[in-house]
Amino acid sequence: MPCCSTTASVGCGPSATTQRHPVSEAAVVGLLVATVQFATLVYLAGLGELIAERSGVLNLGVEGMMAMGAVSGFMMALATDRPWIGFAFAALVGMAVAGIHALVSVVMGAGQVVSGLAITIGGLGFAAFIGQDAVRERADAVFTDLGIAGLADIRWVGPILFNQPPVVYLAGILGVAAWFVLNRTRLGLALRAVGESASTTDSVGHSVTLLRSGAVLIGGAFAGAAGAFLSLYMAAGWTEGLIAGRGWIAVALVIFGAWRPGRLAAGSLLFGFTLALQPRVQTFDLNIFGLEVNTISPALLGILPFLLTVVVLIAISFRARHRPSPAPAALTLPYRREER
Repeated sequence: MPCCSTTASVGCGPSATTQRHPVSEAAVVGLLVATVQFATLVYLAGLGELIAERSGVLNLGVEGMMAMGAVSGFMMALATDRPWIGFAFAALVGMAVAGIHALVSVVMGAGQVVSGLAITIGGLGFAAFIGQDAVRERADAVFTDLGIAGLADIRWVGPILFNQPPVVYLAGILGVAAWFVLNRTRLGLALRAVGESASTTDSVGHSVTLLRSGAVLIGGAFAGAAGAFLSLYMAAGWTEGLIAGRGWIAVALVIFGAWRPGRLAAGSLLFGFTLALQPRVQTFDLNIFGLEVNTISPALLGILPFLLTVVVLIAISFRARHRPSPAPAALTLPYRREER
């Protein structure tokens, strides 16, 4: 069921209404359905970031790429009346924006952090500018739930696993494919190697520029596609501020997941739960240790995902003091052959 709000805090399903009710089975199922959808959003963007970082390139432009993907995908779907065309176009736009990052940080060897931040700032601003006329539009051509026959009606499990939009299943397929390529193919071995030691990879005949640029472009495509999933399903519209920091969460999730697709998926579900909980918790008549949950300020609940991000990063930094970091050794380090 697509989300029913185009604001920055997106809520979806019947449990996102303002009517208060006890924590019923339907409310819990609705929460878990939305958890999977929010997890898909940050997982898709995070998976692209993971691929880029495994090659040694940090991309802090994910937020801007998601915004560009969201607005361009939405406008293309409006023009063509086909959500998949909008989705594919958003991926191409994300890839094009990532091409700027690849040119600046990989080919020219400039600072990856500065380049990524510039893309986020520029992407958010440009998306707001070109999307001014689309703010009041509502797309008719949006993704709908598949509703797999015979499975979608299974109690509890059916709506959560078998009645989701197609992008959810696509993200799962891409996650498995990314794991396989990274761990079971020569291309994946070369990609991981260039993230550990670019000079060694170059010395055995692999093009550092080609590997890293390709990884950055794939990451941009995933970020653009994630933005389109937000505008073509979860919000079913475009408004300035729609991404609302979820690109930054995706970047943090790569660290949380120790640069592994499987752990990234687990972290995405955790953060997806906090994102899905925020617009719903005030509808529940729930008392925890004497605290009425529905009296908690929405603003306080809104910072929960970002507070969790900070806590996780602090915990990881403490852990890194006692064990080697799983981060690629050459992450953020530019490579120039003449300096080898």
